[in-house]
Amino acid sequence: MNVLRARAPSMAMPVAVAGTILLFPTESAHAKSSAKVDVAAVRKSIAELIEEDSEKRDDGTSLTGTFVRLAWHSSGTYSKVDGSGGSNGARQRFNPEASMGANAGLHVARDALEKVKEKHPEISYGDLYTLAGVVAVEEAGGPVIPHRLGRVDMDSGETSPPDGRLPDADKGSSKSTTSHVREIFYRMGFNDQEIVALLGAHAVGRCHTEASGYWGPWNFSENTFSNEYFRLLLEERWSPKTTHNGKPWTGPDQFEDSTGQIMMLPSDMVLIHDPEFKKYVELYAKDEDAFFRDFAKAFAKLLELGVPFPAAKPW
Repeated sequence: MNVLRARAPSMAMPVAVAGTILLFPTESAHAKSSAKVDVAAVRKSIAELIEEDSEKRDDGTSLTGTFVRLAWHSSGTYSKVDGSGGSNGARQRFNPEASMGANAGLHVARDALEKVKEKHPEISYGDLYTLAGVVAVEEAGGPVIPHRLGRVDMDSGETSPPDGRLPDADKGSSKSTTSHVREIFYRMGFNDQEIVALLGAHAVGRCHTEASGYWGPWNFSENTFSNEYFRLLLEERWSPKTTHNGKPWTGPDQFEDSTGQIMMLPSDMVLIHDPEFKKYVELYAKDEDAFFRDFAKAFAKLLELGVPFPAAKPW
């Protein structure tokens, strides 16, 4: 039997979930840990970090997409079956999560945020990692995303969920990849519309060969959050990537546009091959306001999965 223990001044009564005992911090522990956090100051520090890092790089890339991915991967391990996983605990700081293949390269984001943590030690890593994703989206021109504090850090990765809970880019065929995407997101409690909205996060950032084996951004404005990802999916002609910088492409299967400068993963392409997914791609390609509204709602839901927020007090 597993026991999840969060570091906090006091503990609530254990809650049994499908054979697992989850020991959650009491309401007073949450209140004490989050009441003293100056959220506006933390937000400002994160935004300044993104800007300063971008200026140092001076190559058109930034921490924007990496912070969104950090928040996403910290949260996307949740399972509604037993309530395990999720952003509470910030266990991605430790092995086994830190070294899981799906999290390759995220040490860059975690290391960068140490500067913010040092300046604002009162915020938990769990809250910091998720808030960094929220700030990244908003600073890139995306929607305002609701975010609550209350995640309590754990002392090790001993209670980390098993590997394989985050989505893979390719399962060998369009059919298998489509089934895989649904399996991953349905496990967390999302529907098809929410899946498409969340994958719209590919509006920002890029793939790095040294991390995932894949290469390139999803659009020409990788630091701007927009509905361009969906428009490009529908309007561009995507073909298998065969060359890179004049040499044969030896990486995993991916797709590129006619310029070879932007790409799509097999898991992106299923969004226009599957009729149920495609209808939402078409909606968001035409209506950015609808995409922003649905993304904000789904992303906020993702970041809160498995977090034992205090129940609302009755009137």
